[in-house]
Amino acid sequence: MMNQFSVVMVIWGLHHLYIAHGQDCPSRQELHSTLRQVEKLLSAQEAFYQQSLRSLRKRLSALQNSSTVKHTTKAHNATCPKPESLAYGRRLGRVFGVGHEVHFVCKAGYELLGPQTRVCLASLKWSGQQPTCRVLNTVSNIPAALPTSSYLSSSSLSTSSSSISSSSPSSAPLSAFVRPSRCTQFQGSSHCICDAGFTISSRDSNICTDMDECQLFPLAQPGRLCMHTCINTPGSYHCVCPQGYNLARDNRSCKDIDECESRLHNCTQDQECVNTYGGFQCVKVECPRITNATYIKTSPMRCERNPCVVGDKACSQAPNSVSFHFMPVVSNMSAPRVLFRVSAARVLGDTLRFGLLGSRGRSHFSMQRSGRQTGTLLLVSPVQGPATLEAEVEMSELERQALLGRYLTKVTLFVSPYGF
Repeated sequence: MMNQFSVVMVIWGLHHLYIAHGQDCPSRQELHSTLRQVEKLLSAQEAFYQQSLRSLRKRLSALQNSSTVKHTTKAHNATCPKPESLAYGRRLGRVFGVGHEVHFVCKAGYELLGPQTRVCLASLKWSGQQPTCRVLNTVSNIPAALPTSSYLSSSSLSTSSSSISSSSPSSAPLSAFVRPSRCTQFQGSSHCICDAGFTISSRDSNICTDMDECQLFPLAQPGRLCMHTCINTPGSYHCVCPQGYNLARDNRSCKDIDECESRLHNCTQDQECVNTYGGFQCVKVECPRITNATYIKTSPMRCERNPCVVGDKACSQAPNSVSFHFMPVVSNMSAPRVLFRVSAARVLGDTLRFGLLGSRGRSHFSMQRSGRQTGTLLLVSPVQGPATLEAEVEMSELERQALLGRYLTKVTLFVSPYGF
């Protein structure tokens, strides 16, 4: 577009042009018409110039992009030759392009000679020399190659740990509990990682030491790893149960084995097998021997008194029946806790009384009435196993203070050594 200065110059030129030819000056309308034509001509020339400039820029940009793509494709496809395999070790890294790294580690019992890391250079050659693995024989009291499934004793482990902490990883014996870390170099810094169950050594980032899960999560802590015993293994752990238990499906809990049901007991024919937590007990149920009273076994766990002779006071005061009840419980069971209930099927008299007989284990038990015809035996304090406690629960029936009958229940508690 024309500015004001250009328009004035054009008017001045036209004015002198008319004077030179001896013509009268044109009217103002003619001058404006001429200026509009000149303006259109200049605008067309300017548009043509701008279009030509844009076309030229596009061609230059296309040429530059074509050159860059060719160069990038060539650089991207450039790779170093595949590194040689490492005898008695392994090579980490599968990309061999320019700038990429490969790493080398040796098997347990071998040491690495040469660089641990090689980089693909712009010359399409690997940096450094090809490393090798050599049998480790610097420590005489530890085998050169230790199988990954074996375990170290505490003395061997302490010797191994001290050797590793005081020497370089290339000369240290690598046991099942110690492994080399996997390190990568990036922009001048090193980043090392370990296999699951291992952690970077606090003294050497090139070494991974086993993480002892059993010490991190002791038995006394909530959410413990194992219900009973935790055994640390390289990179992991496993749980062990005491004799009389099987490891449950969750691999941490212990499930009691019922030796009585599975016939794993050694009880005789005249004994009853009672399964307990972690074992079993062979018990022999015998009816009591009381003067002037005789008993007959009406079931494996119950004896009943034969009818007494009329007027035999000693016989009539003897228990009408004696029942036996055996209860397996865990160690340190919380208290107070209901253990057993005694009820009368029918009441002939006007009064029922419940109480404890004897003194054996009496400090651990209490008898309470829980209903008109029911009495409850309570455990009032925890019991540390293994232990055996006995309680004799008596239910007496009276009519106007006269004894009508006595019914005795002998309760035996087999307390396990374990709390499960």
